[in-house]
Amino acid sequence: MRHDIARLHHVGHVVGNMGEALMLYRRLGFAVPPPSYPTMAPAEGAEPKPFGAANTHADFRRSFIELATCVRAGDATRIPEDAHLVPLQAPASQLPLLLERIGETSAKLAVMLSRFEGLHILMFSSPDIDATATRLASAGVGHGGVNAVRRPVETSSGIRTELVRYLEIDSDGTRTGDDSTTEGRVGAVADLDGDIQGSRLLDHPNGAVDLIEVVLCVAEAELALVQARYENYLGRPARADGPVRAFDLDGAALTLVPDTRLTALLPDERPAALPAFVAYAVVVRDLAVVRDLLKEEGIPVRESPSGDLFVPAAAALGTAIVFRQAPVPA
Repeated sequence: MRHDIARLHHVGHVVGNMGEALMLYRRLGFAVPPPSYPTMAPAEGAEPKPFGAANTHADFRRSFIELATCVRAGDATRIPEDAHLVPLQAPASQLPLLLERIGETSAKLAVMLSRFEGLHILMFSSPDIDATATRLASAGVGHGGVNAVRRPVETSSGIRTELVRYLEIDSDGTRTGDDSTTEGRVGAVADLDGDIQGSRLLDHPNGAVDLIEVVLCVAEAELALVQARYENYLGRPARADGPVRAFDLDGAALTLVPDTRLTALLPDERPAALPAFVAYAVVVRDLAVVRDLLKEEGIPVRESPSGDLFVPAAAALGTAIVFRQAPVPA
């Protein structure tokens, strides 16, 4: 059966200090380019200053991990030295709307950080984003419609324009209110442009090749409700695996785990809040290489009952980062 949501598109790790996050991810063996910060002069003739929200990606061919933060007053000394400062340019007629959107994004990130530092964004990949929007509306799932953003991208063949089409699900899909009371920002994005994505930094020293799982921890009493909610989002039933519920995607999965069973999945892990995205997993070419790399960097690492390696949330800015061995070809 062909689904209008196929796989994981990206997760968003929301951090308080971008420089600290870059250092961590590079020590973990991810190739992460310098972050981009929008800038604008506070007054005519004044020096442009960073504002709003900043981000960067650890990219794979079909997915990516986003690092995101909001720019707050007094942050000038915490902006990484290699950051890309991007002057805000837009026609005068479009500037107010652009500023409003940047302000909204920054405010949402600030709310997420006030809840906890960690994983707050989960976006699924859709081969037909318009069909996804129609299906969600028919299922009674509220969303803001399909948005489109065009942005210039530097590739090996020159500057190209990347079109990003996406939708965001409203809160829990059935009520309005403060998004900070739910697990975070959830939505769907049109499949990545393979040519553009392939031109980004993809050769990670840790051998990571894809984002393959996200773990959502929920209160045990709420498991059935959250399961039903995501069955609506994804248009497919969950698979029961003991107390865990799993949504099988194309080469990836979303796993729902009750808070009483999280330590059975990831020993000694505790959710910072409920519900919360508590971990994500990447598949790597050679798990032994990852083990050696983490040991050399002095990063604490644990082993899960399934044989995965993971860096505990306490050592990874609020989210457990799981490394899984790629299957050996038959």
